[in-house]
Amino acid sequence: MCGIVGYVGHRPLLPVLIEGLRKLEYRGYDSAGIAVVHDGQLGIRRSAGKLSRLEDVLKARPVQGDYGVGHTRWATHGRPTEENAHPHRDCKGRIVVVHNGIIENYLELKRTLVDQGHRFITQTDTEVVAHLVERETREDGLVAAVRRALSHLRGLFALVLISADEPDTIVAVRNGPPVIVGLGDNEYFVASDVPAVLSHTRQIVFLDDNQVAVISRAGASFSTFEGEPVVREPQTINWDPVMAEKAGYEHFMLKEIHEQPWAVRETVLGRASVESNQVFLDEEMKLDADALRAIDRVVVLACGTSWHSALVGKFLIEELARLPVEVDYGSEYRYRDPFVDARTLAIVITQSGETADTLAALREAKKKGGRSIAICNVVGSMATRESDGTVYTHAGPEIGVASTKAFTSQLVALQLLAVHLAQVRGVLAPERAGELLRGLDRLPVQIEETLKTDRVIQELAERLYRKRDFLYLGRGINYPIALEGALKLKEISYIHAEGYPAGEMKHGPIALIDEDLPIVALAPDNHVFEKMVGNIQEAKARGGQVIVVTNASHADAFDGIVNPNTDVVLTVPDADPLLMPILLTVPLQLLAYHIAVRLGCDVDQPRNLAKSVTVE
Repeated sequence: MCGIVGYVGHRPLLPVLIEGLRKLEYRGYDSAGIAVVHDGQLGIRRSAGKLSRLEDVLKARPVQGDYGVGHTRWATHGRPTEENAHPHRDCKGRIVVVHNGIIENYLELKRTLVDQGHRFITQTDTEVVAHLVERETREDGLVAAVRRALSHLRGLFALVLISADEPDTIVAVRNGPPVIVGLGDNEYFVASDVPAVLSHTRQIVFLDDNQVAVISRAGASFSTFEGEPVVREPQTINWDPVMAEKAGYEHFMLKEIHEQPWAVRETVLGRASVESNQVFLDEEMKLDADALRAIDRVVVLACGTSWHSALVGKFLIEELARLPVEVDYGSEYRYRDPFVDARTLAIVITQSGETADTLAALREAKKKGGRSIAICNVVGSMATRESDGTVYTHAGPEIGVASTKAFTSQLVALQLLAVHLAQVRGVLAPERAGELLRGLDRLPVQIEETLKTDRVIQELAERLYRKRDFLYLGRGINYPIALEGALKLKEISYIHAEGYPAGEMKHGPIALIDEDLPIVALAPDNHVFEKMVGNIQEAKARGGQVIVVTNASHADAFDGIVNPNTDVVLTVPDADPLLMPILLTVPLQLLAYHIAVRLGCDVDQPRNLAKSVTVE
C-alpha cells in the first residue's frame, strides 16, 4: 500500500529519497512527503497528489539533510490532503514517523493522549504513533521509546522513525506489511520494497513480523519487539535495476506486457528437461517426494489476479495430478472454519509474497496442520519464508499496478508444479509430460508472435473505448482468463466489465446483450470448442458485437458467424489446450491497455489501487 524509504550514509540525501519514492510510487500516490535532519534541525516537506507535486515543493522550498525518510501514501484514515500526508510529528516537532498499515486502536489511544495534553493536527491513525513515542521517551533514547510504544499498538503496521535528537539513526518496525533493509558500503537503506534500493545495493534483509531494525552510519542491527537480538543474513537480489525502468515504453504496463516472453523463459529455465520429460523443483522445496505423495487434497489460496491463476491451477492439478482442488479467496479463507489436515496441501499464490490476506490464509492452513507451497516472485519475502516450499516465478520487478507478466509467470509455475505433482504421484505418462514441457519451451516465441496483434488491437480499442460495459466469456480452463480480462479492463480503464463461464450466459448475462455490448469470447481449439461457437452464435443472434480470440488453425470456423464490419477475430498460435490460457491472456492485456490509454487513464497507477495489498 504506502511506500516508505529511509537512508543514512555518504550520498546526497534528497536524491536517494526522491529516487526511492519514485520507484515506490506504485504503492501509493495520494500524497507524498519527506523528513530530513541537518545539524539537529528537522525539515519536513509534504504535498497532496503525486510525487511530482512534492518535487515542485522542494524546488520552491529547498531543504538540507544528513539522514531522513520519505513516504508515498495510499489513504486509509483521512482524506489525501497535505495535512494528512506523511511524515507526522510529535508535539515538540522532534520525532517523525512514516507508516504503512492500520493502527486499529488509534481512536482509543488518541483519546488517552489528548487527555494527557497532546495536540493532534491530522485525521490519520499514524499521528498517534509519533505522540505515543514522544510520551514513552526517556533518557534511554529513541529505540527504547519505540519498543515501549509498540506494546500499546494493535493492528498490522510497518513503521519507520527518526528523531532530531538521535543523529544518523533510523528505526524500522515490521508487524505485517513488508520492510526491507538494504546493506551498502558504509550506507544503509530501509524501504517497503526492493526496487527502491536496487540501484544502490542488492544485499537485502527482509524483516520478519515483530522485528525491529536500527540502522546508522555504524551499521544495521536487528531484534525482536522485546529487544532480543536477531541475526539476519542478507539475500542477494538478482534483478537488474534497469528492469525497473520503462526502457523506452510509454508505460510500465506496456513494457511488462512485452517482457512476458522473457519472464516465461526465465521461469521455465533449468526446471524442465525435454530430454528426460522431467520437472525439477528441488531448489526451494522442503517437501520431498514422500511428503507430496501423502497429499490427498489441495487448496489454492490467492487474491485478485493471483486468484484467477489459482482457478487455472485447479484445472491443471486435477487433470494432471488427479488430486481434488479447492480454490479460495485469501481474504475469506480464515473467516470460516476450513477443513485442513496433514494430508492437505495449501498452495498460496502472491506476486509480492507480502499480501496480507494471502499470508493470513497460509497461516490458517498451517495452524490446522496443512503442508504448504508458495508461488511467488520475490526472493526472501514472507510467504516464501513461512511455506514448506517455494516455486519462484522469475518475472523481475513488476511496477505497473495491474499485473501482467507476474500473472503469466504464475500460470507457468502452476504448469510446472502440476506436472511435478503428477510425476511424483506416478499418474502422468512420460509422453504427455513431454508434450507439455515441449509446449512450455515454445511458449516464449509464441507469446512474441501473439504480441504482433498489437496494431490490430489498437485499432479495435479506437472503436470500443467509448463503450461502458463489456462481457467476457470462456469455457473450461479458459473461463478464468475471461475473468482476468474483465478485471484488467476494470482496473485501468474504469469501464464496467464482467467475466463469465460461457455456459452460464443463459442463466442471466444474456439479458444484457444488445448491439451496444462488446462480447470478448475466448474460443480456442479444445473439447468444448463447438459449444463455445454455439455461445457466440447466441450472442450474435441478439445483436452483440463480438471479439473472438481463437488459435490460428480455427479462425476459419467463424466465417459466416461474425460480421466483418462489426466483429473481430484475433488469433494466437496453436498450442496445447492446457497452455492456451497463457497465450489467450496477452490480447486481453493489450486490449485493456489501449482502451485505457485512449481514455487518458493513468495506466500504471489507476485510481484507488495499490500494487501490493499489505493491509486487510
